[in-house]
Amino acid sequence: MKKIFTACLLTCLVFAISPKNTFAQNRGVKLNHMAFYVVDLKKSTAFYRDILHVDTIPEPFHDGKHTWFTVGPHSQFHLIQGAKEAVAHDKNTHLCFSVPSIDEVIATLEKNKIDFTNWAGTGKTPTVRVDGVRQIYLRDPDGYWVEINDDKL
Repeated sequence: MKKIFTACLLTCLVFAISPKNTFAQNRGVKLNHMAFYVVDLKKSTAFYRDILHVDTIPEPFHDGKHTWFTVGPHSQFHLIQGAKEAVAHDKNTHLCFSVPSIDEVIATLEKNKIDFTNWAGTGKTPTVRVDGVRQIYLRDPDGYWVEINDDKL
Protein backbone atom coordinates (compact mmCIF):
# COMPACT_ATOMS: atom_id res chain seq x y z
CA MET A 1 0.00 0.00 0.00
CA LYS A 2 2.87 2.34 0.84
CA LYS A 3 4.44 1.68 -2.61
CA ILE A 4 1.17 2.52 -4.36
CA PHE A 5 0.82 5.73 -2.33
CA THR A 6 4.42 6.73 -3.12
CA ALA A 7 3.93 6.00 -6.84
CA CYS A 8 0.74 8.12 -6.90
CA LEU A 9 2.46 10.93 -5.02
CA LEU A 10 5.42 10.93 -7.43
CA THR A 11 3.05 10.93 -10.42
CA CYS A 12 1.17 13.92 -9.00
CA LEU A 13 4.44 15.77 -8.40
CA VAL A 14 5.60 15.13 -11.97
CA PHE A 15 2.35 16.58 -13.34
CA ALA A 16 2.52 19.51 -10.92
CA ILE A 17 6.02 20.59 -12.01
CA SER A 18 5.68 19.79 -15.74
CA PRO A 19 5.30 22.65 -18.21
CA LYS A 20 1.69 23.63 -18.89
CA ASN A 21 1.91 22.70 -22.56
CA THR A 22 3.00 19.09 -21.89
CA PHE A 23 -0.57 17.91 -22.50
CA ALA A 24 -0.55 19.24 -26.04
CA GLN A 25 3.04 18.19 -26.76
CA ASN A 26 2.46 14.60 -25.65
CA ARG A 27 -0.56 14.28 -27.89
CA GLY A 28 1.07 15.75 -30.99
CA VAL A 29 -1.09 18.89 -31.09
CA LYS A 30 0.43 21.48 -33.43
CA LEU A 31 -0.85 24.37 -35.47
CA ASN A 32 -1.90 23.26 -38.96
CA HIS A 33 -3.19 26.48 -40.51
CA MET A 34 -4.94 29.80 -40.08
CA ALA A 35 -7.30 31.28 -42.65
CA PHE A 36 -8.48 34.82 -43.38
CA TYR A 37 -11.64 35.49 -45.39
CA VAL A 38 -10.79 38.34 -47.77
CA VAL A 39 -12.54 40.66 -50.22
CA ASP A 40 -9.86 40.89 -52.93
CA LEU A 41 -7.66 37.80 -53.15
CA LYS A 42 -5.15 39.37 -55.57
CA LYS A 43 -4.65 42.44 -53.38
CA SER A 44 -4.31 40.40 -50.17
CA THR A 45 -2.00 37.87 -51.81
CA ALA A 46 0.25 40.67 -53.08
CA PHE A 47 0.37 42.20 -49.58
CA TYR A 48 1.50 39.00 -47.85
CA ARG A 49 3.72 37.77 -50.70
CA ASP A 50 5.30 41.01 -51.96
CA ILE A 51 5.30 43.27 -48.90
CA LEU A 52 5.72 40.81 -46.01
CA HIS A 53 7.59 38.20 -48.12
CA VAL A 54 5.59 35.21 -46.90
CA ASP A 55 6.25 32.27 -49.23
CA THR A 56 3.36 30.92 -51.27
CA ILE A 57 2.88 27.19 -51.68
CA PRO A 58 0.72 25.22 -54.13
CA GLU A 59 -2.94 25.11 -53.15
CA PRO A 60 -5.02 22.09 -54.08
CA PHE A 61 -8.27 23.77 -55.17
CA HIS A 62 -7.02 25.64 -58.25
CA ASP A 63 -10.26 27.63 -58.24
CA GLY A 64 -8.84 31.17 -58.07
CA LYS A 65 -10.38 31.68 -54.61
CA HIS A 66 -7.47 30.53 -52.43
CA THR A 67 -3.84 31.41 -51.76
CA TRP A 68 -1.76 29.28 -49.43
CA PHE A 69 1.41 30.38 -47.65
CA THR A 70 3.90 28.45 -45.56
CA VAL A 71 4.50 29.96 -42.11
CA GLY A 72 6.67 27.35 -40.46
CA PRO A 73 7.79 23.77 -40.75
CA HIS A 74 4.29 22.37 -40.26
CA SER A 75 1.97 25.39 -40.50
CA GLN A 76 0.23 27.29 -43.25
CA PHE A 77 -1.74 30.47 -43.72
CA HIS A 78 -4.65 30.56 -46.16
CA LEU A 79 -6.44 33.45 -47.82
CA ILE A 80 -9.96 32.69 -49.01
CA GLN A 81 -11.79 35.09 -51.31
CA GLY A 82 -15.48 35.75 -50.71
CA ALA A 83 -15.84 38.30 -47.91
CA LYS A 84 -18.39 40.99 -48.83
CA GLU A 85 -16.47 43.80 -47.13
CA ALA A 86 -13.41 44.48 -45.01
CA VAL A 87 -14.21 44.57 -41.30
CA ALA A 88 -12.35 46.41 -38.53
CA HIS A 89 -10.74 44.04 -36.05
CA ASP A 90 -9.40 44.60 -32.54
CA LYS A 91 -5.59 44.76 -32.39
CA ASN A 92 -5.59 42.09 -29.68
CA THR A 93 -6.70 39.64 -32.36
CA HIS A 94 -3.75 39.52 -34.70
CA LEU A 95 -1.40 37.36 -36.72
CA CYS A 96 2.29 37.69 -35.89
CA PHE A 97 5.35 37.08 -38.02
CA SER A 98 8.89 37.07 -36.62
CA VAL A 99 11.52 38.36 -39.03
CA PRO A 100 15.32 38.50 -39.00
CA SER A 101 15.31 42.30 -39.47
CA ILE A 102 12.39 44.45 -38.37
CA ASP A 103 14.28 47.46 -39.80
CA GLU A 104 14.14 45.95 -43.31
CA VAL A 105 10.38 45.41 -42.93
CA ILE A 106 9.94 49.01 -41.77
CA ALA A 107 11.90 50.24 -44.81
CA THR A 108 9.67 48.15 -47.12
CA LEU A 109 6.52 49.46 -45.46
CA GLU A 110 7.69 53.07 -45.76
CA LYS A 111 8.74 52.57 -49.40
CA ASN A 112 5.26 51.21 -50.18
CA LYS A 113 3.51 53.88 -48.08
CA ILE A 114 1.95 51.30 -45.75
CA ASP A 115 1.03 52.70 -42.36
CA PHE A 116 2.27 50.96 -39.20
CA THR A 117 2.34 51.81 -35.51
CA ASN A 118 3.66 50.69 -32.19
CA TRP A 119 1.33 48.83 -29.79
CA ALA A 120 -0.06 52.06 -28.35
CA GLY A 121 -0.77 53.36 -31.86
CA THR A 122 1.11 56.57 -31.14
CA GLY A 123 3.93 56.42 -33.66
CA LYS A 124 6.11 54.50 -36.04
CA THR A 125 8.72 53.61 -33.44
CA PRO A 126 8.59 49.91 -32.54
CA THR A 127 7.35 48.89 -29.13
CA VAL A 128 10.06 47.16 -27.10
CA ARG A 129 8.61 44.35 -25.02
CA VAL A 130 9.96 43.51 -21.56
CA ASP A 131 11.92 40.63 -23.13
CA GLY A 132 13.66 43.03 -25.56
CA VAL A 133 11.71 42.01 -28.67
CA ARG A 134 10.80 44.96 -30.91
CA GLN A 135 7.37 44.89 -32.55
CA ILE A 136 5.21 46.92 -34.92
CA TYR A 137 1.57 46.58 -35.99
CA LEU A 138 -0.15 47.16 -39.30
CA ARG A 139 -3.39 46.23 -41.01
CA ASP A 140 -3.65 44.09 -44.09
CA PRO A 141 -5.97 45.11 -46.97
CA ASP A 142 -8.96 43.57 -45.16
CA GLY A 143 -8.32 45.22 -41.81
CA TYR A 144 -6.74 42.20 -40.10
CA TRP A 145 -4.01 43.24 -37.68
CA VAL A 146 -0.52 41.89 -38.29
CA GLU A 147 2.32 42.11 -35.79
CA ILE A 148 5.90 41.98 -37.03
CA ASN A 149 8.63 41.36 -34.47
CA ASP A 150 12.31 40.54 -34.16
CA ASP A 151 13.19 36.89 -34.52
CA LYS A 152 14.68 36.52 -31.03
CA LEU A 153 12.78 33.49 -29.80
